Amino acid sequence: MVDKSAEVRGCDQDEAPTTGGDRAGPGTGTERILAETLAGVVHADQVRVDSHFFDDLGADSLVMAHFCARLRKRPDAPSVSMREIYRHPTVRSLAAALDDAPPAATAAPETATGPVRAAVPRPVAGAPTGTPHYVLCAVLQLAFFMAYSFGAALVLTKGVDWIGGASGLVDTYLRAIAFGGVTFAAVCVLPVVAKWVLVGRWRPRQIRIWSMDYVRFWCVKTLIRSDPLVFFHGSPLYTLYLRALGARIGRRVTVLSRRVPVCTDLLTIGDDTVIRKDVFFSGYRAESGVIRTGPVTLGKDVLVGEVTVIDIDTVMGDGTQLGHASSLHAGQRVPDGEHWHGSPAQPADVDYRAVGPARCGAARRAGYSLSQLLGAVLVYVPLAVAGSVLLFAAVPQFASLLEPGPTALTTWGFYADALVTSIALFFGAVVLGLLFTVTVPRVLNLAVRPDTVYPLFGFRYGMHRTIGFLTNRRFFKTLFGDSSAIVHYLGGLGYRLSHVEQTGSNFGTIMKQDNPFLSSVGRGTMVADGLSIVNADFSSSSFCVSRVTIGPHNFVGNYVAYPSQGRTGDDCLLATKVMVPVDGQVRQGVGLLGSPSFEIPRSVLRDSKFDHLKDGETFRRRLAAKNRHNVFTMALHLLARWVFFFWVALVVSIAADLYSTLGLSVIALANVLTLAFTVVDMVLSERIATGFRGLRPLYCSIYERPFWRHERYWKVTSVSEAIMVFNGTPFKSVIWRWLGVRVGRRVFDDGCYFPERSLVAIGDECVLNEGSRIQCHSQEDGTFKSDHSALGAGCTVGVGALVHYGVTMGDGTVLAPDSFLMKGEEMPQGAHWAGNPAREMPDELPVPPAHRVDAAAARTRTGGAAAPGRAP
Repeated sequence: MVDKSAEVRGCDQDEAPTTGGDRAGPGTGTERILAETLAGVVHADQVRVDSHFFDDLGADSLVMAHFCARLRKRPDAPSVSMREIYRHPTVRSLAAALDDAPPAATAAPETATGPVRAAVPRPVAGAPTGTPHYVLCAVLQLAFFMAYSFGAALVLTKGVDWIGGASGLVDTYLRAIAFGGVTFAAVCVLPVVAKWVLVGRWRPRQIRIWSMDYVRFWCVKTLIRSDPLVFFHGSPLYTLYLRALGARIGRRVTVLSRRVPVCTDLLTIGDDTVIRKDVFFSGYRAESGVIRTGPVTLGKDVLVGEVTVIDIDTVMGDGTQLGHASSLHAGQRVPDGEHWHGSPAQPADVDYRAVGPARCGAARRAGYSLSQLLGAVLVYVPLAVAGSVLLFAAVPQFASLLEPGPTALTTWGFYADALVTSIALFFGAVVLGLLFTVTVPRVLNLAVRPDTVYPLFGFRYGMHRTIGFLTNRRFFKTLFGDSSAIVHYLGGLGYRLSHVEQTGSNFGTIMKQDNPFLSSVGRGTMVADGLSIVNADFSSSSFCVSRVTIGPHNFVGNYVAYPSQGRTGDDCLLATKVMVPVDGQVRQGVGLLGSPSFEIPRSVLRDSKFDHLKDGETFRRRLAAKNRHNVFTMALHLLARWVFFFWVALVVSIAADLYSTLGLSVIALANVLTLAFTVVDMVLSERIATGFRGLRPLYCSIYERPFWRHERYWKVTSVSEAIMVFNGTPFKSVIWRWLGVRVGRRVFDDGCYFPERSLVAIGDECVLNEGSRIQCHSQEDGTFKSDHSALGAGCTVGVGALVHYGVTMGDGTVLAPDSFLMKGEEMPQGAHWAGNPAREMPDELPVPPAHRVDAAAARTRTGGAAAPGRAP
């Protein structure tokens, strides 16, 4: 295939618009500047001022991003955002809008009560931290991990020895209950005790990154997020856990998000508030060399939508709502009773509350919590512990792996048994897990009827939660995704995919749903990674599941949350991180971008370049070749995962054999070696998948071999949740560097992810916040594009923000939380951008002047009991 990497940086010469005939020349100074700049971008001598950017000139968002960047470099040119480009898609209309706009220094956002302004604090650089502090922090974090591993090994060995000495099945089960119950309680209490001992009460402050204060912060954050009670999100046990950590939480509060807040003393939640899943509200953020902590205050009867970000120093008043795919930035306050959405949020006339109340009293909540605890202590933990003991004792091949003494390690039989055991366990678990996943949820689904309001914390709520848990296992979606097999797997889960138009890439490898039996995707629709189908709606006392239908011939971009009230129909493009509208007419035949969303062209001329590969005999031949390539890729994926499992099982077996002679230290060492081998596995799989050369920018069809190889790279490489273990440590930058990322010195990474490692460059002292992504690719319908992205020194990428491909962030730039920096954008040095799509922001954000919410007053209205000894 011809190398087309240069094409992702601008329009090709052979695609430059012809300008023969009569031309509509520029009539104003602004029109002249815009026309001259655009002509240079699209490689034309001149462009008509009434030519449509996308329909007539054949431009796309990447080309127009370069147009905006060139305008920012001209001192005589106005600043233009991508939102303005789509709203005014000709030079004439854009110039008129810019000429009519008030000066940037005086322009203020409009709200229902008129233009208002509220100060938004800019990041202030912290004191520089030198290499000695950086190294010392790494040493202390490693020591913490070693100490934790040693403690875990001590408890595990003592417990297994005690359970293994039982006489009979009943005695084994009883001992497993006793050991599991005590261990479970200790592991749940340890993070709470550590928080109060190491930190005490969280207060608004700055913590210098890599300092001793930061080490204490990191230890507490790591412990509270590894607490088993995190798995009880959506339960009263979870809010009880947050109260124990110091949060002020009122009555009948439901928190469905697994993203545990860290600075809990700064969190206030009023009665009857609901926080939906995938919400960031941690109470801190990283910026310019410091961790800044601050309050998050949610009043009574508040609804926080799915996939939202709530920054520090924010307040939501009583009866307020924040829509899905939205964010509140520092300094924003939502007045009582108002509904806001967007990123950053702004007032909206939309009601996101879709389910009425039901009877759900204290007895029901207490009974549900008790049943969860009993299930964990009496069923899950004993089965895990006693089941493992009995399995290895009953099967000869398993038992031989645990024969004490180093002599067993010198025999070939030991390694043969390890090989057979790993094959039986791994592939047996794959087959049984697949059968379990496609059968058991079908039975459980009989208990939950659609469009019926049920009370929370009952039998049906438990069935609903179990269905979601069982059908959202990442392993099988990663295995089958990006191939023709995924539609059969999703059909087995319960998706309604009638009359599938097979493309070979109907769905990506990352997606989830609340209920697969109520999820429908139309014919010819293609879905990129990150789709979240929101079938369930909640109040503080009830829930209801509904069918979600994504229409035919859609393209759904990355990280889209599609709610049950979504108002899109046929032939729509839902761009990356778009906020799907839930009001107004049903959108058809258009594209939607941003939060709040606005219409863009459904497709552009450049993306139709490969349409000849989508039908006819050529399509059938290439699809068959893609399927063969994908089958081999899936086999490689299984092989790679089995090799990793085999080596881990071998380490565990060797440690068990040497335990009788070397004692407890060998078990702790096995924990460390397992983590080390995880890193080695990530690095080796990355290097092998890229041929030890790194990735190259692509512009091709999904029916061409370079894209198939890129899919293989995604699937075979093992960089996923495993690397998140190193969040907030210097080790993560080292691992990224081994994986091909060009990383500068003393980069702070609190949870960023790079799907294409060797296409990313990160400058010195950058700060990458939790949930952020630098994604160097895009797929729209049947066209795939990728390119490099680079961050200069001292950049900050906010919580939940996404940086696309072909992006350059200048030194000292700041991208606000939940922002979407579109492909091809160039942020000037020291700029502060925010929004979806991101644009340069003023120092102030909208806050209506009437009915302002006072944070201190809101805390007194929560109705929740303060922690013992808490000062007001």
